Amino acid sequence: MTEPLVIVGDSMLDVDIEGSATRLSPEAPVPVVDADRVWERPGGAGLAAVLAARVESEVVLVTAVADDTDGQRLAELLTASGVTVVALPMAGSTVCKTRIRASGQSMLRLDRGDGIVAGKDLPAEAADALGRARAICVADYGHGVSAHPGLRRLLEHNGNRVPLVWDPHPRGAQPVPGCWLVTPNQVEAQQNSAETLRRHWRARAVSVTLGERGAAVSTEDGRVADITVPFTPAASARSDTCGAGDRFAVAATLSLAEGKSTVEAVTEAVCAASRFVAAGGAVGVSAPGRIGSIGGSPEFTAVLGEVTEVRDRLRRRGGRLVATGGCFDLLHTGHVRLLHRARQLGDTLVVLLNSDTSVRALKGASRPVMSQADRARVLCALACVDAVVIFDETSPEYQLEQLRPDAWVKGGDYTGADLPEAAVVRSHGGDVVLLPTIAGYSSSKLIAAMRS
Repeated sequence: MTEPLVIVGDSMLDVDIEGSATRLSPEAPVPVVDADRVWERPGGAGLAAVLAARVESEVVLVTAVADDTDGQRLAELLTASGVTVVALPMAGSTVCKTRIRASGQSMLRLDRGDGIVAGKDLPAEAADALGRARAICVADYGHGVSAHPGLRRLLEHNGNRVPLVWDPHPRGAQPVPGCWLVTPNQVEAQQNSAETLRRHWRARAVSVTLGERGAAVSTEDGRVADITVPFTPAASARSDTCGAGDRFAVAATLSLAEGKSTVEAVTEAVCAASRFVAAGGAVGVSAPGRIGSIGGSPEFTAVLGEVTEVRDRLRRRGGRLVATGGCFDLLHTGHVRLLHRARQLGDTLVVLLNSDTSVRALKGASRPVMSQADRARVLCALACVDAVVIFDETSPEYQLEQLRPDAWVKGGDYTGADLPEAAVVRSHGGDVVLLPTIAGYSSSKLIAAMRS
């Protein structure tokens, strides 16, 4: 029997409606958003489970599920992400949070649904999963799963055996005694210190997350530490932090399961959350939906995420890993031909994509014309692309050091000496492959022609 990572908590359906806002309503001084895209993903504990499934072979989610349209869509998204769902009965309707966004900015959030856990019975599958777990992460979103008496008894019992990390919520239940780590943010901590909360919750350790400033940690051996963010790609001013707390909790859980100390686990979690935000946040686990309705078949299956997550997931597939990179600001025939030829050199293709900050540094303040999120989604829609990693530097050397591809492909009039990253690729036994470009195709020329 395998030992899964078990996520316990409240799940919901998250929907992003994206469009543009170029005018005010004649009825009131409010922006009018012309919607043109819809993206859906699991939220709450569901998002934590999906993030875990990107690096873990077996992830079990214990959550409440309603038998309604939103609940069915949520279950579809979780199953498609490789998550095994152990469903508790729910009274009421699925919680759905819809964000309306324009030009990368959130304009409004609409919440609907009142679902809470129903009944005191616990499926046998829940006890079985927790009994086999190699680590447990509770993602509490205040809708009753963490307050279930039967689950709480199982969590406290198994927390004596394996790492138990609890991400609390102001409206949720108090963590069970003995948690290996509790991870409130500043709002949830309510101005209490990590040490005060650790004693109050009778936890082995508490880490108060501080956003871009890292985290403050208190452990039962009396150690108090401030964890700052080591070098990671920087997030832009418009970076979406949705899901960063779930990414932090999952990373800490996995580190503790590997035998790392609490401080080491929190340090790795801070880095993971920072990379997650810099790489685009929860956009990487969203699937396309239809405007005016919930549902729709996913149009792509490519992974969009951090370089270490992409590496681990694709390496598990086996075969030859190929990587290429660039700005891809206005995708054209030359780009597509290069990507198809690169994919033919191996079994999986990773695209290292320059972030908006990186493109501006390379091409000037007027670029890019397409945001990093849009450029990434276009690339993910190509059948030849298996994964996209967004990076903030002008050279992808750091990402290549982590990825260690079997081949690094570039197009154009480069020579091996012109590529500073070539030494990194070759130092790990990879090949550098230079492919000729197709004459007549250039993003810069296309953009100049449009602007003229």
